[in-house]
Amino acid sequence: MGIDTQLAEKARQAVDAAFANEIALQKVEPLITETGLSIVALVGENMKNHTGVSGRMFGALGRNGVNVRAIAQGSSEKNISAVIATADVKKAINVLHEEFFETTYKQVNLFITGTGNVGAKLLGQLQQQLDFLQEQLHLQVKVTGLSNSRKMLVNEEGIDLANWKSLLDNGEKANLQAFLDKIISRNLRNSIFVDITANNTVAAVYDQLLKKSIAVVACNKVAASSAYQQYRQLKDLAREYNSRFLFETNVGAGLPVIATLNDLVHSGDRVHKIQAVLSGTLNFVFNHYDGSRPFAEVVRQAQEEGYTEPDPRLDLGGTDVMRKIMILAREAGVKIEMEDINNHSFMPPACMQGTVDDFYEVMGKEEAHFKSLLEKANEAGCKLKFVASFEEGKASVGLQHIDPKHDLYHLYGKDNVVLFFTDRYKEQPMVVKGAGAGAEVTASGVFADIIRASKN
Repeated sequence: MGIDTQLAEKARQAVDAAFANEIALQKVEPLITETGLSIVALVGENMKNHTGVSGRMFGALGRNGVNVRAIAQGSSEKNISAVIATADVKKAINVLHEEFFETTYKQVNLFITGTGNVGAKLLGQLQQQLDFLQEQLHLQVKVTGLSNSRKMLVNEEGIDLANWKSLLDNGEKANLQAFLDKIISRNLRNSIFVDITANNTVAAVYDQLLKKSIAVVACNKVAASSAYQQYRQLKDLAREYNSRFLFETNVGAGLPVIATLNDLVHSGDRVHKIQAVLSGTLNFVFNHYDGSRPFAEVVRQAQEEGYTEPDPRLDLGGTDVMRKIMILAREAGVKIEMEDINNHSFMPPACMQGTVDDFYEVMGKEEAHFKSLLEKANEAGCKLKFVASFEEGKASVGLQHIDPKHDLYHLYGKDNVVLFFTDRYKEQPMVVKGAGAGAEVTASGVFADIIRASKN
């Protein structure tokens, strides 16, 4: 029974008194009362003549994390009632209106953390595409929350993207847990958390969001390349709570590498082998290093143009490529950890010590080593490519000589390429190729994940 909360205790006493004898004989238990609940009803004259109405109702609620405690349908079949938490009423009403009564658009609430190079590009792309998204995809996308290392801002009406920098500068002092609490307490429908940082602490809170059916789009590689158990837990939470955990840009910036792999696996294909150049940074470096200027100078150019990680050693030492091939192997269904991957590093150990400034200084002193690598490749008529390989459960990364007949040879600038050898693509692999680094293309990859999550 559902009654007014103010009368709950009086009602409990009355029922327990009426059944006192049965309770004493332990034939029934004392009455249990629950508070903080409300009834939402969907009413329609022609409901009984349309199949799937109840499925649409409960599916829409479930996708937004609204838990249904009880269900009732009247004998007239014109009314479906559901008991839900009072805290979810506003979201439930909005969700049901979108599902049944508002055919114009679906409202999406974005909470973005990280407003650096890629984050700023994403906000610019969103500003340009807001009208297109509403007119063509029927999505009204609002940036409801913004945060960086210094400041945070939440506005349910949406943040003005033409003026976001000054608005954020005047926001509250940044606090990750406080930002999270604001997202969860507002309980807005179709919420997506977008992580455009490289921060371990931010990656550690994804589980809190997924448990509230808030989708997570991660440019941050930390979570997907963490211990396999943690990666698996996040994937399972997304499935359990009808949400999405998407991280396309972890591997190929804006390239649809993970999406392509998922399509192959989900359609029943089996991956036997992956060959890839997964570092736009390293490809840029080796495409521009011809011995006419120091190797360290080419690396510095790559960093200045925004192609490297904040610490370029993650790229040059192979760590970043190891993470990427591990993520692909995991998405192909293999349980694999970082220590399972062989890294044939070409960097002198001395370069990997100390600060980033020390790195550049030592790298300058090791120019003869880098020139030797280049000369050996030239003598063999080959190009130098830093290749990631995965075959039948084993993965490795390292610098290789690539001859002109190889699929990886014609790769220019900062391009990446991934070759999938599967049951269906045995002789000629499935190839995904294109720009694999840069703020603009990375932001476009995050944008694409946001659209995927919005359509969940």
